[in-house]
Amino acid sequence: MDYKQCWDLQRSLFDALIARKSEARSGVAVESDESIGSVLMVEHPAVYTLGKNGKESNLLLGEEYLRSIGADFYRIDRGGDVTFHGEGQIVGYPILDIERLGIGLRDYIDALEQSVIDTIAHYGIVAGRVAGASGVWLGSAEERNLRKICAIGVRASRFITMHGFALNVTTDLRYFNHINPCGFTDKGVTSMERELGSAPDMEEVKTLVINNLSKNLNVKIYKN
Repeated sequence: MDYKQCWDLQRSLFDALIARKSEARSGVAVESDESIGSVLMVEHPAVYTLGKNGKESNLLLGEEYLRSIGADFYRIDRGGDVTFHGEGQIVGYPILDIERLGIGLRDYIDALEQSVIDTIAHYGIVAGRVAGASGVWLGSAEERNLRKICAIGVRASRFITMHGFALNVTTDLRYFNHINPCGFTDKGVTSMERELGSAPDMEEVKTLVINNLSKNLNVKIYKN
């Protein structure tokens, strides 16, 4: 899905949840016990996005050159710095009322990260977290081989979330050469394909991600 089209869809779902929550609190409507939101799972054509607190200096090439290599660029309203989205990357956008889940933003981000950690563990890839850096990482600071396999960038208002995570499955990693990914100059990026030496089945990975999100957020996700 085109990035702008998906961003517009996210915002419409986000605004609808905000409105429903406001109505419920004012007594105009009663919240359903069933639905707490939506999860979008997409792949995007090549696009770079810069978070609201990100530094444009981490985009190493001009927007005109990026367009010449077939990539779009957007300044957006999530946390985090600059990152890349493209084919072969699973991008998940949960638009959820986490207050109804009984969790805060930090626990929510932990659940997203854990869902990715659990997913890639199925393939024998051992990953974890790095202090002071969001996302899912492989390697260690001591061995100076840290590499990010999944970026996390979230926006939340009134406990309603949008944006989310981007897991590199078979992503063309050369696109990351044009940025300081997530603002880091001393850490690398990787993909499941690079770590495994072969490409995993994309549909299988997507199914695992959904199942692990269901488990770690304690929700049931219905496919539409």
